[in-house]
Amino acid sequence: MKAATFVAPGKIELKEYQHPKIKNSTDAIIRVIRTCVCGSDLWWYRGINKRNYNTPVGHEALGIVESVGDKVNKIKVGDFVIAPFTHGCGHCVSCLTGFDGNCLNNGVNDSEVIGYQSEYFRFKNANWALVKIPGKPQDYEDAQLNDFLALSDVMATGFHAAKSAEVKENDTVVVIGDGAVGLCGVLSAKLLKAKRIIVMSKHHDRQKLAQEFGATDVVPERGEDGINKIKELTGYGSDAVLECVGTAQSIDTAIKIGRPGTIVGRVGVPQKDILSGNNLFWQNLGIRGGIASVTTYDREILLDAVLKGIIHPGKVFTKTFSLNQIQQAYEAMDQRQAIKSLVVIE
Repeated sequence: MKAATFVAPGKIELKEYQHPKIKNSTDAIIRVIRTCVCGSDLWWYRGINKRNYNTPVGHEALGIVESVGDKVNKIKVGDFVIAPFTHGCGHCVSCLTGFDGNCLNNGVNDSEVIGYQSEYFRFKNANWALVKIPGKPQDYEDAQLNDFLALSDVMATGFHAAKSAEVKENDTVVVIGDGAVGLCGVLSAKLLKAKRIIVMSKHHDRQKLAQEFGATDVVPERGEDGINKIKELTGYGSDAVLECVGTAQSIDTAIKIGRPGTIVGRVGVPQKDILSGNNLFWQNLGIRGGIASVTTYDREILLDAVLKGIIHPGKVFTKTFSLNQIQQAYEAMDQRQAIKSLVVIE
C-alpha cells in the first residue's frame, strides 16, 4: 500500500509499505477515503522542527474500518469513522476528565509512527477513540465529508481554544491567526454564542471565510499596531483570546489584549519556550490549552453540529489533491495557495 513519507525538509514522497496488521487487541485497521495536510506538518516540512527521515506522515483521516482487534467491541468492520489524531483510551484519568489529547495510555509500549496520509493505517485505542458517523460515505455530499474530516483535528483544535478560553454567550472574543485552526476558532466562538468575534488576519481570502464563519471585525495589523487596534475596538480588551499560531509575537499579543481576568486559549503549536509568567501575574490573566480533546468534543457537540448543518468547518479545505499529488498538497499549504489541502484517496 502507498503512504506519504517525509524524505527531507521540503520533500514528501509516496512510498510502498506492507499492508498494516492488527498489532494490539485494541487496534483497528482503517481504509482511508480522505485525509489532509495540517499546519503543524509545515514545521518539520520547513525544517523548523526535527522529524526522523523516511517516516510516514499525516494525522487526520476519514475512513472505513477494515478489521478490528479482539478487544474492540464498540466499533465493527464496515463502520464509517472519524479517526482523531489523539487515540484516547477512554478510561485513564485524562480521558475521563475530558483531556483525551493527553491520554496516559496512548503510545505506552507502542511507539510505532503511524501515518494517516496513506491508503490504510493502524489506529490505536480504536474501541473508544474512533468516532462513528451514521451511515456510509455515499450517504453524504462532498461538502459534508469535508466537514467530517475537519473533526479529526482542526475543528476540534479550534474548539479547544474556545473552551480553554472559557468563551461564553455575549463575550467579545479575539482570534489570533487566520489559518485553518484560527478560522475554526472563529466558528467555535460563534457556536458558543460569542457576541463579537474579532479575527486578526491580513489575508483577504481568509478574512472573507472568517466573516462567513461569524467574525464581526477584522484586524490586519500585527505587533503593537494590532494590540492598539484591539484596545481601540474593545475599549478595555477582550473577554477571551484564542491563540492559534504559536509564535513569539502571537503569544505576546495574546497576553497584551486581554482585560484583567481574561483567559487565553492557546492551541498554536509552540516553536520554542517563550512564555513569561510574570506578565500573566501583573495583568491577572490566565493561559490554558494544548492538545485538543478530539474524541470528547466530537461526541459532545461537534459531530451533532455538523450532522444538523449548524457548522461547516470543511470550508477550510480550499484545494483538493490525490494521494499521488501529496508533494503538491504540501507545497500549496507552504506557499499559502491553500488554507488547508484536502487529499482524496481513490
